[in-house]
Amino acid sequence: MARRAAAVLLLLALGCLLGILLLCLGSGDARGPPSFKYGIVLDAGSSHTAVFIYKWPADKENDTGVVSEHSMCDVEGPGISSYSSKPPAAGKSLEHCLSQAMRDVPKEKHADTPLYLGATAGMRLLRIADPPSSDAVLSAVMATLKSYPFDFRGAKILSGEEEGVFGWITANYLLENFIKRGWLGEWIQSKKKTLGAMDFGGASTQITFETSDAIEDPKNEVMLKLYGQPYKVYTHSFLCYGRDQVLKRLLSKVLQAENYQETVANPCWPTGYRKSLSLSSIYDSPCTEKERPGLPLNTTVVVSGTGNGNLCAVHVNKLFDFTSCSFSHCSFDGVFQPEVSGNFIAFSAFFYTVDFIRTVMERPVHSPSDLKDAAETICATSWNELYQKAPRLEKRLPDYCATSTFVYLLITKGYNFNNRSFPSIAFQKKAGETSIGWALGYMLNLTNMIPAQEPASHRSMLYNYWVILILLFVITTLTALLTAVYLLRRSKSSTI
Repeated sequence: MARRAAAVLLLLALGCLLGILLLCLGSGDARGPPSFKYGIVLDAGSSHTAVFIYKWPADKENDTGVVSEHSMCDVEGPGISSYSSKPPAAGKSLEHCLSQAMRDVPKEKHADTPLYLGATAGMRLLRIADPPSSDAVLSAVMATLKSYPFDFRGAKILSGEEEGVFGWITANYLLENFIKRGWLGEWIQSKKKTLGAMDFGGASTQITFETSDAIEDPKNEVMLKLYGQPYKVYTHSFLCYGRDQVLKRLLSKVLQAENYQETVANPCWPTGYRKSLSLSSIYDSPCTEKERPGLPLNTTVVVSGTGNGNLCAVHVNKLFDFTSCSFSHCSFDGVFQPEVSGNFIAFSAFFYTVDFIRTVMERPVHSPSDLKDAAETICATSWNELYQKAPRLEKRLPDYCATSTFVYLLITKGYNFNNRSFPSIAFQKKAGETSIGWALGYMLNLTNMIPAQEPASHRSMLYNYWVILILLFVITTLTALLTAVYLLRRSKSSTI
């Protein structure tokens, strides 16, 4: 009798397990394939434009960590600010990537897909130098974007502070530092601290991090409320301190030191590298106009590399003002900055510079001295040796001595990272499969996908019912199995 009962209970347990399996499969069939929503952001940087397409499950619009990069497209040619003399070409340059976006986003989703364009430091500089041209370029770009079947929601020039804060939001959103899911699907506050964000673009560089210290300059303080949690964030954007503008300013310093001779020795270029430059290519920017010489801008000079790392560092150091400060702490150029704290993520040209050191030069970057030594090694490497190491990087190769020296001085002498804090910097360009930058944070903000309020503690009543049902099945199954085992043991002991 006991054996029959045990057999029945075992069959009941197997039935429960089979029921769970069928219910799970059935629920999947009932829902069908997951439905997605999409969003498009054009990152119109100073040196180029990138088109990012994001997607997220349609039933999770206000969740965290669910938006991912669906695809991206690099626009051919320079940034839109380079089309100041022919604005319509700025809009036309976007057409190839917008056509790709039409293929990457399902046709039935086009009309509901928000489309944004944000322009950064290149357009900020053009707006300073030539406001009418800046307006014309933006108008031409908007006309192109409006001609596509997406839900175009505007194009604007971001402030440096917006660029910094949205980059910080992107990094911490992707790494689930704001909020995350519990094992039952409920929202819980993340135990992790937020990461600081450092961005090094073509025309500006930004540093943004959460701090408990007093922020002495109100221009650098941003108060955020995300998922019910307050964040006091320090941010500053340094215009003219992006990679391309730094190289122009550095060439200006070198020419000044050489008195604008017909042939100029450049310690920041590798030995064996030589190039003719017109003064107009150096002094065509608001970042260098104050140093513009009295010579005609069509004057050509021959610049020859000498590969002297120490002398290069002297010239790079001239780009910063480390002396003036009216606050208790400054980074450079009289800008207040509290002491850096916590972990940081450094992306854009920070990543590409350090990645070159690690992969091409095969050197570690674990400390400030590692970075300094690597910069000096790059500067001492001849053009022929560099080209043999990385022929595909020919366009950028001559400038790695200068950029690595600049990154070293910016991080250590500028932002004040030392032997203790430097290892807390992670140099990377992606979190998972999604690029780190301001674009995702910008879209999350404009679509209200990060609420100020703390989200509900559950997904939905339907989700809770499923959890309860599965738990009941598990309890029933375990009870049946334990009872069956008990009955079988009792049956054996009674037959002895």
